[in-house]
Amino acid sequence: MTVWTRIKLAFAAFFTILFKARLPAALQPAARADVPAPAPSDPADRAVQLLSLLQREGRFIDFVVEDLGSYSDAQIGAAARDVHAGCGRVLERYLTLESILAGREGQPVTVGQDGSIDPATFHLVGNVAGAPPFRGTLLHPGWRASRVQLPPLPTTGRTIVAPAEIEIA
Repeated sequence: MTVWTRIKLAFAAFFTILFKARLPAALQPAARADVPAPAPSDPADRAVQLLSLLQREGRFIDFVVEDLGSYSDAQIGAAARDVHAGCGRVLERYLTLESILAGREGQPVTVGQDGSIDPATFHLVGNVAGAPPFRGTLLHPGWRASRVQLPPLPTTGRTIVAPAEIEIA
């Protein structure tokens, strides 16, 4: 680096720091090569992560993919209690769910008073004709996630729902 280049760089640094309160781009520290950048997040990663949490705490996937035909109702009921408790812990820890509509199943409801129906929020069944508002009977109040706080995504193994378990003797 020549003397004139160093002088030019010194002046650029002096005035950039003085007037812009930062280092000039030529003097910015280079990005560290030894620190890997986090992989971009994909919505599928979060879906796999939630399945992983449900499997870890409640053995959800094991229960769903198991052929239940050879088990008695008592055995299935006992297993369902464990799955129910474990999956419930995951929902309590990482999500806050609230009903979309207040009220009990079987009660009369009116939706679309403002003239519009969000198809993601309401699933209308039966004799649906005309324009809103619609009056009907509440079959299910629906669920909305008002809080989702999943743990940070791992940097590797994002497609692994549950690792293989091996007992070493």
